[in-house]
Amino acid sequence: MRLPLQGGLPPVDAVAGAVVEIACDESGFSGTNLLDPATPVITHASVDLRVGEAVGLIAALRSGYRFSPNEFKSGQFLRSPKAGEALEWFLAALRGRAHVHLVDKEYFLVTRIVDLFLAEPSYAAGTRLTQDQRPAALALYRARRPAGSDWGIFLAAFVELVRTKRRRPPDRRALERFFHARDALVRDGLGAQAEGVLHGLGRTRAWAVLTRLRDEDRSIPPPLEPMLPALAETVLFWSGGQRRVLVIHDEQSALTAGRLRRLQQVLADGAASSPAGASSPARLSPLAGLVMADSRDDPRIQVADLLAGMARRLPGIVDGPLQPFLSPTSLRDPAPSIGLHSSLGNNRRHD
Repeated sequence: MRLPLQGGLPPVDAVAGAVVEIACDESGFSGTNLLDPATPVITHASVDLRVGEAVGLIAALRSGYRFSPNEFKSGQFLRSPKAGEALEWFLAALRGRAHVHLVDKEYFLVTRIVDLFLAEPSYAAGTRLTQDQRPAALALYRARRPAGSDWGIFLAAFVELVRTKRRRPPDRRALERFFHARDALVRDGLGAQAEGVLHGLGRTRAWAVLTRLRDEDRSIPPPLEPMLPALAETVLFWSGGQRRVLVIHDEQSALTAGRLRRLQQVLADGAASSPAGASSPARLSPLAGLVMADSRDDPRIQVADLLAGMARRLPGIVDGPLQPFLSPTSLRDPAPSIGLHSSLGNNRRHD
């Protein structure tokens, strides 16, 4: 017996104007456990296929490459003897109809430190609407290597600091552990830019943000939730500033109605302030609504899930065959990757 689907923000009325309906799923979501070395990235994939097109694509994969009739998973796909051939065919079939947003979890945490403690917290954080904060986060992230284990301690201290419990007062000891870890990074000599970011972090400012989190200030996004900026970027991509986006999404606990309303408003504000919408302050949000669906019932979500899983499990293809699908505003270091994986066979053991 299936439980009712939770979350989402279905549109109350029919969506007016130009609209595109997309189906989405993610791979690598681990809740607030953002430092799990087994899942260093999250991928959020979306497709604008019609149901019949998705059914045909899945049927072709099963008939041509002998996959099981059960719901597709990327691990199963990549273990196939014909994985390389199947991947090439799959990506060719999706050209121009799919999009992938990638989130490096460590880099996401760095952007959250900057967005919370050096700027005014907002649901626009981590999206293209707040690019002015990205250079500081990128400078700190790129300087991490000389820090060794101090870097992991610093990020873990931040996670502990902002993992708030309802109605509990902010933890002074956690605050001190965070700034002790910050001071250790400064002593590691990460360079002038990174040290400038670290010195900009202040106890008074951090305590004020923690107090607002404790008081459930709804204007502050959940500090450890990367799904919201990933969804925002997905919507902005498919909207293109010209149409609204109705999202069909596999059930995802992070996408509550309250959070989606706030994200919807932030995207509307961003659209109104863009050059195309400068004369229309009441412009509608690009996010028309989000409907939860079970992937077992919607083949479009199965296709999105398969694409997301491939992007996460085969990081080498992100800057290779998957490059045409990848969001340029992904939360990762935009510098080119070191190199591609030599073969799919190296990855077939992973589930």
